Amino acid sequence: MALQLDARPPATPAPRNTRPSRAGRLSRIDAKYSPYLYIAPFFVIFAIFGAWPLAYTFWVSLHDWDLLGSDPTFIGAENYTRLLVDSDFWHSVVNTLGIFVLSTLPQLLAALWLANLLNRQLRMRTGWRMAVLVPNVTSTAAVAIVFGVLFGREFGMVNWLLDLVGVDGIEWKSNRFASWVAISTMVDWRWTGYNALIFLAAMQAIPRDLYEAAAIDGANRARQFWTITVPLLKPTIIFCVIISTIGGLQLFTEPRLFHSGTNAIRGGPMRESQTMTMYMFENAFAPYYNFGYGSAVAWLLFALIAIVAAINVLIIRRLGAGARPDTGKRKGGSR
Repeated sequence: MALQLDARPPATPAPRNTRPSRAGRLSRIDAKYSPYLYIAPFFVIFAIFGAWPLAYTFWVSLHDWDLLGSDPTFIGAENYTRLLVDSDFWHSVVNTLGIFVLSTLPQLLAALWLANLLNRQLRMRTGWRMAVLVPNVTSTAAVAIVFGVLFGREFGMVNWLLDLVGVDGIEWKSNRFASWVAISTMVDWRWTGYNALIFLAAMQAIPRDLYEAAAIDGANRARQFWTITVPLLKPTIIFCVIISTIGGLQLFTEPRLFHSGTNAIRGGPMRESQTMTMYMFENAFAPYYNFGYGSAVAWLLFALIAIVAAINVLIIRRLGAGARPDTGKRKGGSR
């Protein structure tokens, strides 16, 4: 029987619909734009309560405005040129930097030591960790009142203790350097525990294998701390330095409440501890009500914070450049 072949051409498949479905389009749109939607509230709030007030303050600093009903008068950079020759302003700058140095450096070193201590196997570790945070949650006004009494001239406990060892009483509120020390002690007492908990959280994220390898190589705890803990804590140290710089240069409540009476906003009778924020308040509000001049002080304070923070970060990065934790590599490349 003869084989008959079908001469008909094979059927071609129907073309597929290459257009994406509605669900696929929505999925891609969601993956592309949802992250921006999630972070948008932060930028909206920052623009309203951060960027806009900052820009408005700069605009006000270019005007003469006494806040007592008169309209602002544009004077350009006159407020800034006046500040550069204002001896009281530079006095407040020196006070701010002096208190900042005396408070920030000991505070961060003590916090690092305290965090390393709390990171060990201690009894009631949770209780100790909660205890170091108590000064931070205490009211600033209460802390200032207590420390004001402790550093009192006639009946203060600090002068009483100094008298026991034969040291004459110190004028803590009328001596410039002494007032720096007293206020710095208050700041350190409040914020050391807070920074210690931040360091402690970062320490607990360090792998324990690194310490075990270092211990096998004969490294004691001190060497492990400086060769493993500190290098791996560099990002956290930078964060704490920046936060402490911002807070230290904006110091207002502690020196304001440390002094009492009519000289409180002046930081003492001779402006012994008046910071830049206190000088800004004095000029922008009572008793001078020069809002334009106070805004100029605020902008120079902002510039000072940015400069000091940048210098601190560069110093820390330079000190930590090339520092790597020793993971147990022995001589000859063996492990």
